[in-house]
Amino acid sequence: MEENKNMTAERSLEIIRESIERSQRALSKNWALPQIWWGVLIVVFSFLIAYLWQNHGGPAWNALWFVMWVVGYIGNRFIDKKKETVPTTFVGKTIGQVWATFGIIASLVGWIIFIAACGLIPVEWVVPDQHVYINITSIICLCFGMASTMTGFILKNRVFLVCGIISGVGGYFLAMHFPWVEQLYVMAAVAVIGLIIPGLIVYFQNKK
Repeated sequence: MEENKNMTAERSLEIIRESIERSQRALSKNWALPQIWWGVLIVVFSFLIAYLWQNHGGPAWNALWFVMWVVGYIGNRFIDKKKETVPTTFVGKTIGQVWATFGIIASLVGWIIFIAACGLIPVEWVVPDQHVYINITSIICLCFGMASTMTGFILKNRVFLVCGIISGVGGYFLAMHFPWVEQLYVMAAVAVIGLIIPGLIVYFQNKK
């Protein structure tokens, strides 16, 4: 009787493990198209904002990033309809929370610095010593890399993991070497390495 209970417990653990692994594979597959979509959007808007910045009015065009979030959200709704249906699991919820955290922090940092730059709040509230230089691109790249790397760990997907580390750490340090508008090209490169490339790899892996 005790042996049957042990076998039942072992079988239950095996079923749970198999369920988690199926969820990880399905979520990796479902994550591919949104990654490609957001990566392409970031590249397009990076080049668009860089062009407008250089030729038509300066850094105020960074406000278009918020337009990108709206366009991205709408496009993502269409992509969701093509995804494989996956039951709501702890794995899926955790990944959603990771990227929600990234979105909230990146948006808040961007908004606060933008509002301060427009003179709507005192700059000293944001930067006590105005000689201190805040590189928002480096901060966003690092946060993005952390979110992507955690996603790779959760899904046990080495492609997401490695690309997240390279894009996050590489983008953080690379952005420091370029002033202002050139950082947008760094952001585009981070999107290619951290979103488009892993998204395409996983997408075509699942097409076989």
